[in-house]
Amino acid sequence: MKSSLPSPAKRRHRPALIALVAVAACACLALAWWQWGRYESSTGTGQNLGYALQWPAFAVAVVYAYRRFVVMEADPDAEHRDRAEPTEIPEGVLPERPTRHDPSVAAILDAAPDDDLAEYNRYLAELDRHPTHD
Repeated sequence: MKSSLPSPAKRRHRPALIALVAVAACACLALAWWQWGRYESSTGTGQNLGYALQWPAFAVAVVYAYRRFVVMEADPDAEHRDRAEPTEIPEGVLPERPTRHDPSVAAILDAAPDDDLAEYNRYLAELDRHPTHD
């Protein structure tokens, strides 16, 4: 009797990609070692120390990127499933919308009409009625 559940995705090992990740990570660590040696030399600067600390982070980033690639390749629809339905925003997170009774809105609504603005709006309406080109 066979189960109706789908079989887990077969993992695909790519020796060339694994070798590339290993070489890249080792190269980053070698560059860190080299920069550390430069920092400890008589001509070393703080910049060499910065690079000596930065190269191991690049090695970690290479390994992390490969791991992320493998996980995403194993289940390509996982990200879409997680985002399939919109999430609801909890009550009280967003600020309240201003209403007519808020002092700032009331000040805008009660403001005296602006003659320059009204004239400009009439000018724009006239331009809209008579376009100069198609």
